[in-house]
Amino acid sequence: MEYDPIKRRLGSVFNRTPFLRKIFYTLLDLLLLRAWHVYKELRILKRTVFSGHIHILDAGCGFGQYSYRMSRIYPGSIIKGVDVKVEQIEDCNRFFTSTGINDRVVFENGDLTTFTEPYNYDLVLSVDVMEHIEEDELVFSNFYKSLRKNGVLLISTPSDQGGSDTHEHDHNSVHGFIDEHVRDGYGIGDITEKLNRAGFSEVEARYTYGPSGSISWRLSMKFPILILGKSKLFYLLLPFYYLITYPICVILNLLDVNFRHRTGTGLLVKAYKK
Repeated sequence: MEYDPIKRRLGSVFNRTPFLRKIFYTLLDLLLLRAWHVYKELRILKRTVFSGHIHILDAGCGFGQYSYRMSRIYPGSIIKGVDVKVEQIEDCNRFFTSTGINDRVVFENGDLTTFTEPYNYDLVLSVDVMEHIEEDELVFSNFYKSLRKNGVLLISTPSDQGGSDTHEHDHNSVHGFIDEHVRDGYGIGDITEKLNRAGFSEVEARYTYGPSGSISWRLSMKFPILILGKSKLFYLLLPFYYLITYPICVILNLLDVNFRHRTGTGLLVKAYKK
């Protein structure tokens, strides 16, 4: 399944004006179940761990939608987004300059295998990044070094329960870009051990994309992307498709976010630096 060409096509359309980019971020927030999980955890961390302004690293920031949302969840905090794709960094800097919040939200090109800013961040966020990096333990170690004492690392990534397109070649997978993944996904024990070796003494991991979430993903993402890849005419029909399917997806997403799953094709991981 080729996600990247479609993502780039949509990104180029919505990047034409700041208003369209905000709409793009809103659509991503509504459609991506991983965003529902991540934002819920960010709000929980705000209530239970962080108080006041904090320093945040968006590690593998992509289009910048998580940095944008965190600037609202944690108003006044300093946020840096880092990504290896130069064009996305340039787009993000242009957009955030246009919004007037570039004094506290900045983006720079960087490779997470070499990027460290020791004791600089209270929170590191990594969403659908680690499955693309071979030297994952090196990156975990860099995250640990970059966190301050009592800092938190929050990761969203595919699990080894069918969470990568390399498993099923479009039959049961819910994440990722098949041409870019270096692993099929993480097991809870596997990622916990790696984070422990990096220095994190306390790790909490749970499955996401359980039965309801997997159905929602097929309706909201997989089927539309498959059809968009075959015909551009479907772009005209897409609003009508979501008018029918999205109310169902909302219910399924709420079930996925608010209930624990014995298994799932995604993982949400919190690691604490004590």
